[in-house]
Amino acid sequence: MDTITEFINYYGLEVEKELKQIFPQNWHIPERLEESMNYSLFAGGKRMRPILMIAAAEALNGSISSVLPAAGALEMIHTYSLVHDDLPAMDDDDYRRGKLTNHKVYGEAMAILAGDALLTHSFYIVSKSLRAKDIPAETILNIIEELSTYAGPRGMVGGQVDDMDGQQGITSIEQLKQIHTHKTGDLIVCSLRAGGHIAGATANQLEALASFGYKIGLAFQIQDDILDVVGDEQKLGKPVLSDENGKKVTYPYLIGLEACTDKVKELTEEAKQVIIEANFPNPNRLLEIADFLMQREH
Repeated sequence: MDTITEFINYYGLEVEKELKQIFPQNWHIPERLEESMNYSLFAGGKRMRPILMIAAAEALNGSISSVLPAAGALEMIHTYSLVHDDLPAMDDDDYRRGKLTNHKVYGEAMAILAGDALLTHSFYIVSKSLRAKDIPAETILNIIEELSTYAGPRGMVGGQVDDMDGQQGITSIEQLKQIHTHKTGDLIVCSLRAGGHIAGATANQLEALASFGYKIGLAFQIQDDILDVVGDEQKLGKPVLSDENGKKVTYPYLIGLEACTDKVKELTEEAKQVIIEANFPNPNRLLEIADFLMQREH
């Protein structure tokens, strides 16, 4: 795996293997519920949060096999958030990644329940898999505590609420940054710190991973906003100008496309510098991912 694209593709497939075996064989799961969960889990996501967790563990020369199940659990949480985000009561989207959204296929009630199941079961996967990998109980508790914090009311869910409540009243970059710090950045930070915890990171290394995560998370969101204006609809899997048509306040709306491009570059370089200064034994993949995210087209 010489290139970052090969690394991402390889471990993306490894994460998918984990996602195909999330339920014990002796469990009975209602067929429609499992179908709805799998529909969104395997809808072609980039798997970037699991990839970041794996890269964080690799940066510390940790065991990637120990990280993979937890990486799959993070993808389950991310997927649940997208299923619920697409619902008519929230963003009311008909398509996600070029496919009909979950509620358009299975109905709103089943989409809500599938999201609930993905979120709840992720905690089972984290606790069960890490115990099976002989990860210390204190480390598992730290990961579950952070997962609850970053994904919950103080984190991603709170960011989504601020996004819904604040859209029409946003007048500054700081307000928009605050929303995306939680709506997008928190789960990215959680992924990186979980990989760090499993690989035995020090407190300083965990802090560096968090700083790196918030910077690339914001860069990721700004790049999303740019692509919504100038991206290729076929590559994006959704219509361009959807933010503008939905009257959403975005970075291009506030500062323009050229300033957005400069900001993505600035945040990416700052993120890489944080990792370089933290003296990780094997940081190259994290640095490459930062560049990869800056250059992405979907």
